[in-house]
Amino acid sequence: MIDTVLKLEPEIVIGMDIINRVGTICKTYGNQFVLISEKSLNDDNSIERLKGILQDSGIQTILFDEIKAPVTADIAENIAHLAHAAHCSGIIGFGSPSVQTIARLTAIIAADENDVFELLDGKIPAAALPYIAIPSVKEDPFLTAGSFIVVDPRNREIRLIHAPGGSCKAVVIDGAFSRQTGAAAAFDGFCIAVEAYCSKKANILSDSVLEKAVMLFAQIISSRVNGAVNTEELDAQAGFLVNIGSAVSAPGIGSTLARAIADRFPVEKSLCAAALLPVILDKLVSCRAEKIAKVASLMGEKTEGLSDAEAALLPAASIRSSLEKTAISPRLQDAGLQLDRLIPITESVRSLDIVAFSPWTVTSEEILNIIKQSF
Repeated sequence: MIDTVLKLEPEIVIGMDIINRVGTICKTYGNQFVLISEKSLNDDNSIERLKGILQDSGIQTILFDEIKAPVTADIAENIAHLAHAAHCSGIIGFGSPSVQTIARLTAIIAADENDVFELLDGKIPAAALPYIAIPSVKEDPFLTAGSFIVVDPRNREIRLIHAPGGSCKAVVIDGAFSRQTGAAAAFDGFCIAVEAYCSKKANILSDSVLEKAVMLFAQIISSRVNGAVNTEELDAQAGFLVNIGSAVSAPGIGSTLARAIADRFPVEKSLCAAALLPVILDKLVSCRAEKIAKVASLMGEKTEGLSDAEAALLPAASIRSSLEKTAISPRLQDAGLQLDRLIPITESVRSLDIVAFSPWTVTSEEILNIIKQSF
């Protein structure tokens, strides 16, 4: 069994309409923040509402809402210069995983005027400005983790940045304030949860959290199959649990690969994860049959009288059926991707530190095979 070392941070606030507490949280760290977001969140006036909540608490904000995927790390350096010149005391990231990535990197660069390319080449930062995360997409395995993925503008390959401890001060997950996600997001969350559950880094805490997350995502998928679209409260709970569980454990190849593809091409990460998920589940049967059999039980599959090897086959079959019923393609090519252009991604994913926690030996060829089977 791998040694278990737990350092639980940041403060996590979760609930419906809990966004109203964000001003009080920010005031702990100062009264001048850069608010990093994306224009799509102003379709329903969300950004203006957040600015109003902050202003009512005495928090002044400089808005940067030009983030749109795919986004590269160099934009964080530009925002950091703005934060430094305005003597900002912290960074708020409101939006998708791409927004959170840039917000975290901005907080690091602005603290010590770090050079972005030195960070991409492996420099370990010593400090960061306080960073407050308000995710609009709840399923993000790197949201509360000690490291996160960015895209190198020099070659559009992904890199892992190790954040200074305690740099993320709070995560605010508001089921009513976050963007209503499509059916693919549930498959994305399910993929994150199952892979972290089967990771070599999994432990008693992550197992208990991720088992609950798997069960909730299975309920959300079932609801989507049956035509329900209003699953906000379940989404918030499941997103919270999977983020905590994957941070205590480690993200897997499927969710990391989906993120790498979405960071390089204009495609939704959740659609990539949904296409990769059945292949990942097939792969896990051979090396984590006992745990995948448990996943089948958590999904509500009938496993009585079946061996672990037999029960472990059920989740992949169920997911393929659910993808078909929700009209989500299980093929990457239907997202407009080209196989030849995906090949360079395999090596950049293979080079990440987190692959050491994969339950199988990861090679570039193995990652390419996963892509081919999902294509």
